[in-house]
Amino acid sequence: MNFDMSTMHEELLLEDIATAAGSISQVIVYNDDVNTFDWVIECLMEICNHSFEQSEQLSLLVHFKGKATVKSGAYEKLKPIKDALVDRGLSAVIETTVAE
Repeated sequence: MNFDMSTMHEELLLEDIATAAGSISQVIVYNDDVNTFDWVIECLMEICNHSFEQSEQLSLLVHFKGKATVKSGAYEKLKPIKDALVDRGLSAVIETTVAE
C-alpha cells in the first residue's frame, strides 16, 4: 500500500482547520447486504446508547434510504463510536461540515 504523505498531511490540516472553525460531525451508517437488522440494532444500542426504538428506526432508515446519521457531535467524541461500529462489521464513516 502506497501512502502519499503530502495528501495525508493536507487532510490532517483540513481536519484541524474544520475543528478550529467550528464544525459539525456526524457518524453515518451505510446499508450492506451482510448485517442483519437485529445486529445493527444491537450495535446501535450498545455503542451509541440509543434506545431499542431509536435503534430500530435508524436501522430501517439505513435499509430503505441506504444510509442514516446515527450520532452527531464533536469529531473527537465520534471517532471511537465510528471505530467501534466498524469493528463490529458495520459500514460507518464520519462526515464533517464546517459551520459558517
